[in-house]
Formats: sequence, structure tokens, C-alpha cells
Amino acid sequence: MKESQETFPVLPLRDIVVFPNMIVPLFVGRRKSVLALEQVVNEEKGLLLAAQTDPKHDEPEVDQVFKVGVLANVLQLLKLPDSTVKVLVEGHTRVKIDEFVKTDSYFEVLASELPYEVGDPAETLALMKSNKEAFETYAKGKRSIPDEAIAEVMETDDPARLSDMLAGHLSVTVPQKQEILELSNLVTRLEKIFALLQAEMSVMKVEKKIKSRVKSQMERTQREYYLNEQMKAIQRELGDNEERSELDELAQKIEKTEFSDEARDKAKAELKKLRSMGPNSSEATVVRNYLDWLLSIPWGTKKEVTEDISFAEKVLDEDHYGLEKVKERIVEYIAVQKRTKKISGPILCLVGPPGVGKTSLGQSAARATGREFVRVSLGGVRDEAEIRGHRRTYIGSMPGRIIQSLRRGESVNPLILLDEIDKLGHSYRGDPASAMLEVLDPEQNSKFVDHYLDVDYDLSDVMFITTANYLHNIPEPLLDRMEIISLPGYTEDEKLEIAKRHLVPKQRTSHGIKPGEFRISQTALESIIRTYTREAGVRNMEREIAKLIRKTVTRLEKEDVSKISVTGKNVGDFLGVPPYRYGLAEKTNQVGVATGLAWTHTGGDLLSIEAAVLPGKGRMKATGKLGDVMKESIDAAATFVRSISPEIGIRQKEFEKIDIHVHVPEGATPKEGPSAGVGMVTSIVSVLTRIPVRRDVAMTGEITLRGTVLPIGGLKSKLLAAIRGGIKTVLIPEKNKKDLADIPESITNKVTIETVSNVKDVLAKALTRMPEAIDPDLEDAKVIPPAAIVQPGETASVAKH
Repeated sequence: MKESQETFPVLPLRDIVVFPNMIVPLFVGRRKSVLALEQVVNEEKGLLLAAQTDPKHDEPEVDQVFKVGVLANVLQLLKLPDSTVKVLVEGHTRVKIDEFVKTDSYFEVLASELPYEVGDPAETLALMKSNKEAFETYAKGKRSIPDEAIAEVMETDDPARLSDMLAGHLSVTVPQKQEILELSNLVTRLEKIFALLQAEMSVMKVEKKIKSRVKSQMERTQREYYLNEQMKAIQRELGDNEERSELDELAQKIEKTEFSDEARDKAKAELKKLRSMGPNSSEATVVRNYLDWLLSIPWGTKKEVTEDISFAEKVLDEDHYGLEKVKERIVEYIAVQKRTKKISGPILCLVGPPGVGKTSLGQSAARATGREFVRVSLGGVRDEAEIRGHRRTYIGSMPGRIIQSLRRGESVNPLILLDEIDKLGHSYRGDPASAMLEVLDPEQNSKFVDHYLDVDYDLSDVMFITTANYLHNIPEPLLDRMEIISLPGYTEDEKLEIAKRHLVPKQRTSHGIKPGEFRISQTALESIIRTYTREAGVRNMEREIAKLIRKTVTRLEKEDVSKISVTGKNVGDFLGVPPYRYGLAEKTNQVGVATGLAWTHTGGDLLSIEAAVLPGKGRMKATGKLGDVMKESIDAAATFVRSISPEIGIRQKEFEKIDIHVHVPEGATPKEGPSAGVGMVTSIVSVLTRIPVRRDVAMTGEITLRGTVLPIGGLKSKLLAAIRGGIKTVLIPEKNKKDLADIPESITNKVTIETVSNVKDVLAKALTRMPEAIDPDLEDAKVIPPAAIVQPGETASVAKH
């Protein structure tokens, strides 16, 4: 090419940059490009190859063609049947477009040669060597570069030719190649090419690592697939003709289950995840277990509930004698449900001592309503996850007890008995009682979320009943969500009927007693109730009956007898010496001994309160393993007695010469509460005045420093204890009179109940006579001589004035 400018037809190229000394086949289809080729062939001129700035344009404009290109010779031209032209060109000179002289039919430009700039020879030589070594490594990893090209590059000593050849073989973008083409300085050119070679080799290493990892994974997947197919073939040969895979079965189960929308979406997402996993991976096991739990829980499966109130009353009466209040409440539940077609009202909480039938009442309620019965024991539960479930991130995670009980119930409307809810504990793992707040709230449990399932579950159709022995162990927020129904205990008549109707027939059947072989009289049952048991419930009575029948079975097998009758006279031959005495707490009227009434977790009990005076310095002593509240009650009683000393015939200064000792027997048993206050005052006044306390009177009530008697709790249990002890008169606070409306007549008819509002009323009814008042200013007022000080237990005949 001459140094002066010449005109050349231009062939715009898409996605390729041609360098000098490159032979490239091109497919030409655009009309302008075909015309340019025809001009070159006709005039035997060179063809200028220039890349487009944007390959998307079919008809590029002047400003959309790079201004630096390569002048090439056409080596071969072939017209194809589809009107395109295949041309083989060889680039030989870099040129610069100076001016476009023709743009209508095709581009024709004025162009001039673009010479190279030679730099430092030593630097150029070093760059050539580095580029050759790098290209050799690059070409071996690329594998698409032929060996002849590698050999040609290694033999080239011309830096310009070397740079053109290297740039032509690089797999870089068109702008990067165009940048190399436009560079004239050979040192800069070689540096740029070396940097691109290094970058490409880094990419190749990463690609190789990825391909290796993917290949390894594919090989393992293919191996697992092959082994699974072999296993299926073996199973088919062994006779397992199951055509659907387990995943297909899961998909069918998901479609058939009446999920909520959220649960269905969750199940489908987990199934999709499971399909993409290897069947033997640990994650697949976790997902499979989750789907198994999700599908095993009842969704929309309701059991038909009985709404027959007469049937419910019959069932409850068959299973339990007495307990009218709780049975009435369950019938109300059924009646409301029959009207509204849904459960309404608070959760029932059955509170009472052991053995009164709380758990069996739950079973009867389930039978009466036609629901599945599921019992959940909460005693000793200390982990919140036991209620709400464990998250799936933990090994061995599973749903909480509420969801597990629903799976056992196999319906969305079972009766779940939450047994011993007052025995819930708490630890660093959380507070299970707090987790129960949502479960037992009818306004919230329609969207109960178990941590394992992580979807809303509707508990609003579940009938919850809870049981407890103590209310004070239940947190206030949880207690507020429940309706408390108290089961204080059974009367003697109720226990007798329960034994006849339920306990004796049950033990006969369980011990294999045939009809006619065993008979027990009513007097024998009364003896067991009075002298062999002392409880609010019937659990110990059932044990004694079982013991009696075991003795009977032994005699029937060992001795030549056909039947055995147990009466009140021979019951001791079977059960041994009675551990309890039936009758009055004291056989005679005693000085300084009052009978109080206490409430324990096993029901009511009689409480003897003793007082004694002895020479001293005005000190007060209390013994009997008493709690802080009871000790304070004794202090209040002593203070009140001193405040009324003239009214009971004692001078104030005489208290400085004596000590008062109050003792509550059965010292190994812890005692607590203020309700023995009136009994303490009575015993102290009795021992100071030496007036005996009536033996057939028991009393209960808290006192104040003004002598007012305050109300107490557990009245029914205390009255039952009084009846068991043979007490004829019970003194109760005036403010407890309203509670008598809830006490059955079978209890109130067996004992005389008198109400008191102050201590004077108590003393008038409890002592054999009232003390005589004195004038505190008289010197000859009655005193307590040390020799006349009496001890508790002194009878009326000894304690004379």
C-alpha cells in the first residue's frame, strides 16, 4: 500500500476483529456487504475489514463502525444457494479510516496505513518470551487452538506479527480485541496481551474446578440413580409390583389431604425440595420426616359429636356418683354447643385433692360428647418445646405434645385432658406455662403455630379440660383463661355409694371373683371408710378393697370354702389393725386444747392446738413445724389475748411472770395458713383461765388484733373433716355463711354449723363457760399462781378455781 491515501470498499464485521496475517472465512448476507465484495472482485482492489461498535444493527451508520481496521485480500469467494456469499479473506495491513467517500450502496473510504511503534528492544524481547510461555499454557488448557498455531507462535520473532497472532487467538470481547488492534506501540500491545492471557488462564482454572466438581456430583448422582433402579428391579422380581414411587404417593396424599392454603403451599414446597435431593442425604430424611408429620395430623377430619343431652347425663351418672356441679357444667357445654355448633366459653379446670376423679371425669366427658379422649400429662414438663415443638434445625426435632395428641386423636375435635397443669415447671429452656397461654385461649388458638410444623393449625374445635391439685401453683395469666370447678372431696355417704357401684365390682372382675364367692356388708365398707382411710378421694379406699379381695382369693384357693363374707366384725382379720380412730378428736373436755380445721392437698383434716403456761418472763413460743404465716397468727392471737386480759380475769402485769407455749401436734407435718387463729386464741384463753374447751366443737377462722374473725377457704373440705372426726358443732366465720349454699345437705345435716363474727362469740360457744371479767385497777384481782399453772390436756375436774 502506498503512503498516500487510497479508497477502499468497507465490509462491516459483527462479533469479530480481524488482525494482520489472519485468514478468516466470512459469511456475507447484507446487500451493502455483497456489493462491496463485487466491487473488490471487479476492480481487484483490497477490502477494508472494520468491526461494528454494536453488532445488533443490520444496517450500520458511519458512526457505528470503528475507525481502525485491517486491509485484506480476498482469497476465495463462493455464492451459496440462499443468496449469501462465503468469502475467505487474509488480513495484511492495519489502516485508519480518514474519510467516508461513499455511503449509499456500500461504504467506500479514504484510508491510510497505521505503522507500528518499536519500543525498547530488551523490554520487547522479554515481553515476547513471557507472552509465548503464557500462550503455550493457555493453548494447552483451551484445546481449541491447533498445534500448528502454537508452533507458529513459538517460532515467530517479529513482535508485531506475534502480537497480531496472539490477539487473534484470544477468547476476549470485541472491544478488547479492537483496543489491541488500535494500539501502535508494540511494548504496550504485548503488555496488554499478557494481562489478558493471565486473566483468561485464571478463568480457565476456575472453570476447570467447577467442571470437576459438577462431574463428581453427576457421577455420584448417576451412581445413586443406577443403584436405585437396580433396587427397584430387584423389588419387582421379588413380587413388589408397586408402580408409583414414594414421592408420587406423597404427592397424591398432599392432594387428597384437606390442608389449609398455607399448609398445602408448605407441603408442596417441601416435596419439590425433596425431589431435587438424593434419597440417602441427611437433609432428605429431615424433609421426609416433616412431610410424614404434616400428613399424619388430622386436617379437616371431624368426628361426629354427640349432642344428646339426656345421653350425656346418663353417661356421667353411670361413671360418677356425686360431683353434681361439674356434671352440670359439662351438660351446659353440650347444650351450648348444640345451639351454636361450636365450642364456646372458657376452658374447664377441675381442681381438687388426689383421688376425687378428675381424670376419670375427663374420660366420661369424652364419652358423653362422643369425642376421642387424649390425655396429656404435664407433670414435670420443664421445656417450652414440649408444648410448642422443636425447630427443624435440631437433630431429632419433633412437634410438641399438643400436635402429637391430635395425631393420636385422629380428628380435629378430640377432648384433650391436660393432666396436672399445676405441676408445670420452668428452666433455662423456657416456661411451658407461658406456651400454654395460646393453647388455652379460645380467642387465639385458631392460629396455633407449632415450631416444628411452622404453619397455623386450628385448635378451636378441640375441647380442652385441665386438672390440678393446687391453684396457687398456676400462673395468674393462665388461671385467667380457665373456669375453675372445685372438687373438694366426697362425703361418707358418697364414698359408700362409690364403693358399692364402682370399686367393689371393678376389683371383683380384676381379681377373677365369681358370682356368689364374695360378699361385703355395708358395715364393713363403713369401717374401711372410717378407720382404714382418711382422704378426700377414694384411691386409698380402692387399695384397701383390693387388699381385702386379694386375701379373699388366697383363702378361696388355700382353704376348703366356697364363699367368704366380710362384715364390720371380721374386716380386721383381712386388713389388720385400723390405722385411724373414728370419733371425737378428744374424749373429754380439755383445758388448753382446741380443735381446729385445716385444709391440705389431700382434703380437710382436724388440727389439735395445744397451749401451756409456765413461769417465765413473758415470752411466746410456737412449735410443730409451723410456717411463717401460722407463726404470725400465733403472735396475733397472743397479742389479742393480752389486750382483753381484764375481760378474761387476768391482770396485765401477770403476763410478765409467765411464758406461753403453743404447740400443734404431728410435728413432722408442715403446717401453714392463718385459718387456725380462732383455735389458737381459744386454747390460750382456756389455759390461762383453766376453763376447758368443749370436745365436740371445731372451729376455723382468721383473727385480727381487734378480735374480728375473717373468712377462710376450703369450707366443704373442712366440714367433711369435722364429720369424719365426729364433731357435732363447727364454728365458721360470718362472712363464710354465703358459701353454705354450695354445700350439699348431706353434709350440713350431719353437723351443726354456727357462724361467728368476733372472738367473744367463739369463746362463748367453744368454752364450757365464759371467763369472769375483773377490774384491772383492783389489787386483789385474780392472778395465776405458779403452783396453779396447768398443762394442756388437764380435764375440767382438775382445773378448778
